[in-house]
Amino acid sequence: MFRTIIDAFKVKEIRNKILITLLLLFIYRIGCWIPCVGFDTTAMFENSTGFGFFDLMNMVSGGALANCSVLALGVSPYITASIVIQLLTVAIPSLERLSKSGEDGRRKINLYTRIAALVLAFAQAIGIVVAYSSSLDTNLLGGIPAWLVGCGVVLIMVAGAMFTVWLGERITDLGIGNGTSMLIFVGILSSAGSSISAIIQQCTVDITYIWYLVIFIVSIIAIFALIVFIDGAERRVHVQYAKQIKGRRMYGGQSNYIPIKVNATGVMPIIFASALLTFPQMIISIFWPNVTWYSDWLGTNSWLYIVLTALLILVFSFFYSKISFDPDDIAKRIQQQGGTIPGIRAGKLTSEYLGKISKRITLFGAIFLAVIALIPSLAFKAIGDNSGASVLINAFSTTGLMIVVSVALEFEKQLSAQMFVRNHKGFLS
Repeated sequence: MFRTIIDAFKVKEIRNKILITLLLLFIYRIGCWIPCVGFDTTAMFENSTGFGFFDLMNMVSGGALANCSVLALGVSPYITASIVIQLLTVAIPSLERLSKSGEDGRRKINLYTRIAALVLAFAQAIGIVVAYSSSLDTNLLGGIPAWLVGCGVVLIMVAGAMFTVWLGERITDLGIGNGTSMLIFVGILSSAGSSISAIIQQCTVDITYIWYLVIFIVSIIAIFALIVFIDGAERRVHVQYAKQIKGRRMYGGQSNYIPIKVNATGVMPIIFASALLTFPQMIISIFWPNVTWYSDWLGTNSWLYIVLTALLILVFSFFYSKISFDPDDIAKRIQQQGGTIPGIRAGKLTSEYLGKISKRITLFGAIFLAVIALIPSLAFKAIGDNSGASVLINAFSTTGLMIVVSVALEFEKQLSAQMFVRNHKGFLS
């Protein structure tokens, strides 16, 4: 990967794209540190409820939510809107037809996604203002009413969220990689860097904390290796194509394979399961702050939360696999192209065979995701209230690690593809 980046910098066109990407990411990180007028950030830290949904948003935004910056919402509304529109595309036939109608249909889908992101940004901003209403600083703006300050904060946060969406689109159009993914990538690295810095500071106070740092580094390397290995793992189903004579030429007669990835769903089942379980806790914490039964029974470190998270990850993994891999459609295409799977009849039997393989592979991938997602909760159960280890676990977000690895691999693939296209252009010219 490093070799690919070094070679890419030698090409002026690709180098400019990389520099534009870095510039836009730098602008995003500056916005994450510009405080939102009307919030007393010190009081906000003191009144922080620390429930899981806001923790996830804070990690994705690179600490912008904890800083109560103008970009506090980050890309969270856009991600949620994208997921909702994707699910509605499967459920609503008109949206499904629109998604398959070419470039014009994709533009309309993107427009609907932006509108949904705007609505969700308003909802999340209002939720944050209500949750931290005691942190509104009315004295800073001349003693104006708290509700008016809250309205101003909501508008600033919503504008920041839509500006973040615009930055992501500019990175996609002018830079390299998916802009939204790159913003998340930078945010998670920033959060991890802050946690590592906290561990190092504790090491200066108590030398025994250096063991937590060593454990953290070893664990990160092991998890990185496992995620990269599973990300590239796939089951290859061999397909043999029959020879066909068209005119005076012979076609086919070749052997190919269908790659079925072990973790084709990526990190989405984990995000869905976490959001589904923590969102009610956020609503209860905002409107009924004295109610604690949900956090006691379904808090992020409770056994019931661990079991339900694992089950939901399994459900969402099979759901996403059903969307992305259609055995009937693949079997139909193979038959139309004159191909067969050795030992399997074309048509329905091929579809059943591919479906059986897909279910087994998906089950293995779902178990992997469940184990990866539950490592922090199980670690918290094991260490108890050890503060040093708690800092370690906060940095040790396996969901974040999976996102970082996925984005890094995708970035490397896009760089390699652009280098490949350039080399072929030079050869042809």
